[in-house]
Formats: sequence, C-alpha cells, structure tokens
Amino acid sequence: MTSHHIGRVILWMTGALVSFCVLAVSVRGLAGVLNIFEILTVRSLVGLIVIVLLLAVRADLRAAIAPRKLGTHLARSGIHFAAQWAWTLGITLLPLATVFALEFTMPAWTALLAALLLGEKLTPSRLGVVVLGLLGVLIILRPGLEAFQTTSLWVLAAAVGFAMAMILTKHLTATETTMSIVFWMNLMQLPMGLAGADSLLFPLRLGWEHVPSVFGMGIGSLAAHLCISNAMRSGDATLVVPFDFLRIPLIALVGWWLYNEPLDVFVFIGASVIIAGVLWNLRAESRRPAKDGALMAEADRNAGAAGM
Repeated sequence: MTSHHIGRVILWMTGALVSFCVLAVSVRGLAGVLNIFEILTVRSLVGLIVIVLLLAVRADLRAAIAPRKLGTHLARSGIHFAAQWAWTLGITLLPLATVFALEFTMPAWTALLAALLLGEKLTPSRLGVVVLGLLGVLIILRPGLEAFQTTSLWVLAAAVGFAMAMILTKHLTATETTMSIVFWMNLMQLPMGLAGADSLLFPLRLGWEHVPSVFGMGIGSLAAHLCISNAMRSGDATLVVPFDFLRIPLIALVGWWLYNEPLDVFVFIGASVIIAGVLWNLRAESRRPAKDGALMAEADRNAGAAGM
C-alpha cells in the first residue's frame, strides 16, 4: 500500500465522516413526522434523483452504471437496507454517541469476513487497530450500564449487517464503478422503503421546515456511499473501516451541540484509544511494500471514471 493510496483513503473517509453526521442529524429532523421506512424512502428517492441528474449532464457516466453482478448488487442492497433500518431506529431512540459507539463493533466483523472471504491479511497493525477499537468501545459503553437495552441490540445487529455490506462493496469494486454501486443501491432500496410506508402520499406530511432534513438525508447518504466506495477502492477493508471510529468523538460533539446530550468523559478516553490504533495502523501501512499496486491499478481500470 503506497502513501498515495493511503492519502486517498484519508480524503474519502473524511468525506464519509461528515456525511454520516449530516445523515444522523437529518434522521432526527424527520423522525417525528415519518416512520423509519418512509425516512429510508426519502433517502433513496433524493439520492436517485441526484444520480439521474448527474447521468443527464455526464454522458460518460451512463455506461458506468451497467451492472456486471446484478445478484450481488441485490444482496448488498437488501442486507444494507435491513442494517440501515436498525441503525435508523437507534438514531431515533438512543443518544447519538451511543449509537455510533455500538455500531463500531463492525470492524471486528469486517476484519474477520475480509480475511475469510477476500483473503486479506490480518497484519499485526490491522489486528491491533481492531482490538484497540473494540477496547475503546468498551471504555465508552462500560458494559452493564443503560446503553445495553433492546434498541441497542438492534444497533449491534446493524453493525453485523454493515460489515457484510462492506465486504460485498469491496467485492463489487473489482468489476463495478462507484456510480453503479450507489445507483443500484438507491434504485433497489426505493421499493423496499415504499413497502413499509403508511401511505404513498406520506410526503404531504412534510413542511418547509423539513426541507433541510430531506436533502441532508438523501445527499448525505449518497455522499457517504460514494466516499466509502472510493475509499474501499483505494485500500483494503481492514484499513478503510477503522477510520470510521473517528465518528464517535465527532458525533458526541454534534449531540452535545444540537441536542444537549451530555459529554461523557469516557467517550473521549475511549476515542483516544481508538485514534491511537488508527494512527498505528496508518504508520504500519505506509511502510508496507506496494504489493497490491498492480491489483489496484486493474481495479481502477475496471472502475472507469466514476470518482467524485
């Protein structure tokens, strides 16, 4: 892994961090008006509209959305939708920092699945970043306290689902463009959301005050997946995923600022442990020989010009 590829991972994951925070705040903005299926429908619909507009002005992207593995797209979209439903439920009922911390059991599952299914190596630093990440999460949650309630279990289930979706994303990037992945995700998940809507006329319940949340939901989700897909294209799953740990202190500050959620010192102690692991892994990855350079170049050639 070259420093150039690591730099690209950092860039794309920074965009993902911001996008996920915007997404969480937008869910809170719509939660009192729409049910979870309707919120996810808004996400898919706005994202699909943005993609169609891009396709209308950029002819070079139209060929890029042609799927080579439609079955894998469907499996990824279904698993991701189920995980997103559980995550959204958590956002509406639990403190934001608690949801994000519980979600970060995901890297342990991703690392194991990446090793089993993709043949990625569990180097000492990659294993270490997962161990330190999980240790940080334990410090934040302090098991046995009020964080572990029924809704928390849904968020833990979402973490497993996100890990499976992440592995399928990595698999798809070998043959599919980023635009293809997010286009088919939004198109396939739109009827999944509509199936659970109270009425097809649910948008009529929205007022002008909900417009920022509507756009934040759709565009934030689209941007997050574009960033994640490009990050996965630039580095192994076990390098990309630990960056997500940085969402914990960021979302804790957002929760404190917007919703008066208390700032727990254990969140920041745990985050420090997590960040230490991320920095250790980054340093180790930057010193590794560029063994995967040819493989990455081939993936980039297959991807076409779908980067944003």
